[in-house]
Amino acid sequence: MQALRRLRLDQIWLLVSPGNPLKPARGMASLPERLASARAIADGRRIVATAIEATLRTRFTFDTLRALRRRFPCARFVWLMGADNLVQLPRWHRWRDITRGMPVAVLPRPSYNHRALAGQGAQRLRFARLRPAAAPTLADMPPPVWTFLPTPQHAASATALRAATREDRHRS
Repeated sequence: MQALRRLRLDQIWLLVSPGNPLKPARGMASLPERLASARAIADGRRIVATAIEATLRTRFTFDTLRALRRRFPCARFVWLMGADNLVQLPRWHRWRDITRGMPVAVLPRPSYNHRALAGQGAQRLRFARLRPAAAPTLADMPPPVWTFLPTPQHAASATALRAATREDRHRS
């Protein structure tokens, strides 16, 4: 994965949430189904799929990150998010505290990149934006700090990818 290499990370954890407070539960795949989907793209070593939020009993990203820092005090975390999430970041519970507590790397998403970089979250954090060339130092920098990391993009949403996987299974 590009983010591993470009950010010089040891691992990426795909945090499969029990439920997104900003999305309706109706129509969302079950947690076991979403976890299985994430595990299908993870290698279990450098890219790990986990439902740790269910174990931690956290609902909001701020609480999850605080619990992870307590549980793993020696780890240097970087929060990875897609540009679609940067667009809605100001709607997140304690979003400013999230960015004050952890470096953030934003990955591009087709049709969201311009809106994300012109949006309220990016504008409020423009003073803390790091050039992509400096991305390998992100984990070592004190927050708030963030970067937009240009990488190849996949237009499909997680929901669309799960639906395609289900169709493939039914055909087999």
